[in-house]
Amino acid sequence: MEFEELQQIWDTQNNKPLYVINEQALHHRIITKKQQVVHIARISEWLLIITNTAAGAFTFWTNTTGHRIVFMFVMAAWMFASAMYVLAGYIRRITTTPRFDRTLLGDLQYAVATASYQVRLSAVMRWNVLPIGAWALLGFWETGKPWWIALLVGAFMWLVFYASRWEHGIYQSKKRELQTLLNKLQQQ
Repeated sequence: MEFEELQQIWDTQNNKPLYVINEQALHHRIITKKQQVVHIARISEWLLIITNTAAGAFTFWTNTTGHRIVFMFVMAAWMFASAMYVLAGYIRRITTTPRFDRTLLGDLQYAVATASYQVRLSAVMRWNVLPIGAWALLGFWETGKPWWIALLVGAFMWLVFYASRWEHGIYQSKKRELQTLLNKLQQQ
């Protein structure tokens, strides 16, 4: 068989022109990516809401039953405020969902918007470790706990801050990937 015959057989089997983007497959891939981003944002939000509320309630409760440490009350209030901040962001994110079209471009724009929200949320919560760690250390200082306990807590907070930088980088790379795809689609 010659090349022209092979090409003709190929074209008749697929009945599709060569070098064409399969829009349906691309849209399916974008929907999958969008669902991943939305799932990660939802899980992150609920984990932050639950852990901040539970840790704030535990800190407040243990502080009222034992020694009354001012910095622990401040830390508990900060944790409650952090949970409310994340809850407000969750509600805002959910209420803005309908403004995106159910098209290939609309789904991709929604995925980019959700990824941007996740990047901002992870950045805020990363820096949130610093005031919580500071109030915990000040609480140890106020109660006169041994210095090595404060050193362990400080090292743990530094480790959490470092790990959150790694996590933040993952969210940034996912957002960059989606933004690059959006830019390529908008150029065509």
